[in-house]
Amino acid sequence: MDFWQLTGDALDFALETLAIDKPGLRHRLMQLYLTLDAFPEVPSTLATLKRAGLRTAILSNGSPKMLDAVVEGARLDGLLDAVLSVEEVGVYKPHAAVYQLAVDRLGIPPRGIAFQSSNAWDAYAASSFGMQVIWCNRYQQRPERLPGAPDRMIRTLAEMPALVGAD
Repeated sequence: MDFWQLTGDALDFALETLAIDKPGLRHRLMQLYLTLDAFPEVPSTLATLKRAGLRTAILSNGSPKMLDAVVEGARLDGLLDAVLSVEEVGVYKPHAAVYQLAVDRLGIPPRGIAFQSSNAWDAYAASSFGMQVIWCNRYQQRPERLPGAPDRMIRTLAEMPALVGAD
């Protein structure tokens, strides 16, 4: 199923578990997923990467509908070269086929991709796949006990351009 459906199912489960029955709440919360803001430093970081001649992309478990809405709402569309959804391969991260999608669509070998994620499981999976990984550990989470390991860890994406020679 697509991520929009999965997100709705997870929200239904949470609302039922917490015994929350407020008319219109589910719809309102689902619509908020389509208007998520980027962290404040994201637009300027992407602009810095673009000025340095680097290509930028999103690789997400989100559905194309969700990704299009978020990219447009956060005004990131002119700062991205590609927006890749797992729907193209029919499996979710951390399946290797998702990371292979980035390799195939961008035409770059895994070690040539600097992959950033704020999700530890995603960072570790991309590392295990062979990508260079910068884990944006905003909330000082403990390292995962998974195959792979991020090459670097940062607290905000504003630190990232210097790590990839784009400062």
